[in-house]
Amino acid sequence: MRELDVARVTEAVAELCQRANTLLPADVTRALRQAERAEESAVGREILGQILENASLAAQQRVPMCQDTGMAVVWVEVGQEVHLVGGSLEEAVNAGVRQGYVQGYLRKSVVADPFGRQNTGDNTPAIVHFRLVPGDQVRITVQPKGAGAENMSRLEMLTPADGVEGVLRFVVETVDRAGPNACPPLVVGVGVGGTMEKAALLAKQALLRPVGQHHPSPEMARLEQTLLERINRLGVGPQGLGGRVTALAVHLEVYPTHIACLPVAVNLQCHADRHAATVL
Repeated sequence: MRELDVARVTEAVAELCQRANTLLPADVTRALRQAERAEESAVGREILGQILENASLAAQQRVPMCQDTGMAVVWVEVGQEVHLVGGSLEEAVNAGVRQGYVQGYLRKSVVADPFGRQNTGDNTPAIVHFRLVPGDQVRITVQPKGAGAENMSRLEMLTPADGVEGVLRFVVETVDRAGPNACPPLVVGVGVGGTMEKAALLAKQALLRPVGQHHPSPEMARLEQTLLERINRLGVGPQGLGGRVTALAVHLEVYPTHIACLPVAVNLQCHADRHAATVL
């Protein structure tokens, strides 16, 4: 049994919050460069060039790539051979978010309740997902989720009779309705199956996959490609000003479900598909 002081979790989360907001992952940068080459619209190519320049400047100057530094979604995989000491793990995660957003001069966007709307002043509490896994390590992923893309996300409880085509229609319709509001080109996370909350969780988890990495199932990978092609025929384009690149990728995750259910969730992510991870 390995001991791990939760103070190390706080330190890691603080660093990840700053890294995720200032350094665009390499896979996202590659996808944007490929999109710039593929885009047929001159305006679209110019916008993609500006997005890449913005990401480069953010990395060089260690400043946020977007003014909306998001609500911190934190995924914590805890090895079952780890003994956590020194306090509460959840409190340690929130302390890390607090430190990271204050030290990094990141915008604090969290309000204490959805009706009173008073800002908490430190971007806590975070949305924390814990998972117990084999091993003696703790893997932490911080995923800042901005409101522009999050507000355009949707969930629908389809019926089994709606089938594959019903799922495809719902996903494409969601992107079409979002238009420019989610800051395309997008990464589109899709969760199908389970229950209402499981589908939503799958859709958000799908955004953590390297951009363009297909589902291991050939059938699911074909559905991802079909969705990407249909979405990119919408003509929304970069920042909604027209073009062929409305989405960089579609990532689909599925889970067993009830015989009477077909839950589908779409979690949209803007071109800044921000996330950073570490292993303790």
